[in-house]
Amino acid sequence: MDWTALRSEFPVTRRWAFFDHAAVAPISGRAQQALVDWAADMAENGDVHETQWVQRIETVRRLAGQLLHADALDIAFIKNTSEGIGIVAEGLPWKPGDNIITAAEEYPSNIYPWMNLASRGVEVRLLASRDRRLCVDAVRELMDSRTRLVSLSLVEYASGFRNDLDAIGTLCRERSCYFFVDAIQGLGVLPLDVERTPIDFLSADGHKWLLGPEGAGIFYIRRDLVDQLHPVGVGWNSVVGCRDFSRLDFRLKPHAGRWESGTLNVGGITALGASLELLLGLGISALAERVLALTDYLCAGAERVGFEVYSSRRPEDKSGIVSLIVPDADVRALVRNCRQQGIVINQRAGRIRISPHAYNTVDEIDRLLEVLTVQLGSSSVGIASKTPRT
Repeated sequence: MDWTALRSEFPVTRRWAFFDHAAVAPISGRAQQALVDWAADMAENGDVHETQWVQRIETVRRLAGQLLHADALDIAFIKNTSEGIGIVAEGLPWKPGDNIITAAEEYPSNIYPWMNLASRGVEVRLLASRDRRLCVDAVRELMDSRTRLVSLSLVEYASGFRNDLDAIGTLCRERSCYFFVDAIQGLGVLPLDVERTPIDFLSADGHKWLLGPEGAGIFYIRRDLVDQLHPVGVGWNSVVGCRDFSRLDFRLKPHAGRWESGTLNVGGITALGASLELLLGLGISALAERVLALTDYLCAGAERVGFEVYSSRRPEDKSGIVSLIVPDADVRALVRNCRQQGIVINQRAGRIRISPHAYNTVDEIDRLLEVLTVQLGSSSVGIASKTPRT
């Protein structure tokens, strides 16, 4: 794979060494063009070509299904990850005494919607990490006969720890509880197969590793669970005959589409589809191999210059997010100073967070480490590349 050639797909590379895909990623050049084309058509023609754009949405839905190895009808488009979590949190028939398990270090989007159920008598049990990891055994220990759902991220946003979805999903099936996955921090560069992995619900916005615009994400629900959720946010587009506006017929769609209540973010979904075509064309397994190789290289270089790699780098744990401990450093200042040098990184939980995508290079990583080291008062990074400098 000629990863250097991939850089031509990303205008951001002209100015920045961008290592912040775990926050808001730059969209691909083809996603940008898709937005321009949609906007131009709307400006010049209004809704004359509406049928064309409706068909494009269904094409993108099939692409999303391909990404997850799911039937396209099990995919609904959402405006963000939180909306997908809210569909399940507000839709399940909770009973007082039920409990939900999630990680203590989860992003708030995967905690607050569950905490909001306290008035219904639902308890949230926070799973603490052990040795910077979330253990399946710890999930098991928190479970009891009233555990209704486990909700975890594919990758934890601050540490970069990759959860064992297969093991946790299997445990949930054994205990007859639901499994919800917040996939935003890995979907697009880490393979995910809902046919193989026991996942009941999944939500992910497209503005991180999927390289799409904000406001266009995907929600997955297992088909046999559709009728178990009370449909929140019902609108004209939720019903079977949604295009027959003059006839009232309240029959909800028998699939995920019932949660697409009204007019969709056509421009955003169209642009997301352009990036999905790019990623799927490259192959998610190849992208995973590339991203993990870059983060391995980053971690080796960081340790050589005296930084502590906080993230677990066990083969089954690692992801595209690397969290670094820089002793006695003002990490916010480091992030700001890197920005002044044309390098985009971030900080979370008092640590530096670096999240490269497949189009990044080891040369950029070398430059990042050199800039960080100089800022901290060292004279040289002293990195010897172990992989081709592409």
